[in-house]
Amino acid sequence: MQRVKSTVRDYLLLTLGTFLVAAGVYFFKFPNSFNTGGVTGLAVILNAAIPAVSSSTYASVINLAFLVLGFVALDRSFGVRTVYCSLLFSAMLSGFEWLVPLPAPLTDQKTLELFFAVILPSLGSAILFNMQSSTGGTDILAMILKRFSSLDIGNALLCVDVLIAASTLYFVGIEAGLYSILGLVLKSVVVDTVIESLNRRKSFIAVTSCPQLTCDFITHTLHRSATYWQAEGAYSHEPKWVILTALSRSQAVALRVYLKSTDPHAFILVTNSSEIFGKGFMRV
Repeated sequence: MQRVKSTVRDYLLLTLGTFLVAAGVYFFKFPNSFNTGGVTGLAVILNAAIPAVSSSTYASVINLAFLVLGFVALDRSFGVRTVYCSLLFSAMLSGFEWLVPLPAPLTDQKTLELFFAVILPSLGSAILFNMQSSTGGTDILAMILKRFSSLDIGNALLCVDVLIAASTLYFVGIEAGLYSILGLVLKSVVVDTVIESLNRRKSFIAVTSCPQLTCDFITHTLHRSATYWQAEGAYSHEPKWVILTALSRSQAVALRVYLKSTDPHAFILVTNSSEIFGKGFMRV
């Protein structure tokens, strides 16, 4: 039962992430011809060259082509979640185009629309990346290159995205091209920031005289684990115990309040960490 709940929760998050990407792309990126690389960037360029076909159609066709390529080249190693998000992304773009046709941008404020064109897809992509998934496209190409070559995939795809974004200067216009390059820079910053925020936990170190009470609170009340060892104060030479644990933000606050009441002289060190691996946290 718990596994079913976890799977349903995961796919709800995958759907939310895909929806944010599709909404940002369709409502803000395509109408303004913003191009931050990837499949949607290629779709913007193709639409500028051959306007008879919409950007949403180009993006769906390219995405499905990469999906087929992934099935052929990667076989069973191809991620089920990526397949789900890729198909859902194409379906959402087609659905938006059918339900809400957009002959022009929603507003005449280019900068405002650029922020939404960057923030919504970046937030959605961060949710998907955090769950080891993506909306496909050039990410599938990265999986294939990683399997069959020794290229530095991250740098290679970044260079491709820069070239695709810069090509907007020629195919669409100077203004759209400059906005696109700015959007690409903002996108990389926002995605990294959101992923780090989603994974942020607290590394909690306490030097205390009440190790058993503290560890009982961590294990029985907070339902976390901890490691402790005996130490000695450098100045007082009194015996102390050092307790190390990793907690969520709310749990760190609860433990800090508890220690303040049980051992007012405890020394506490709390630091942010976005990379904690182990049971209850990120998988190695």
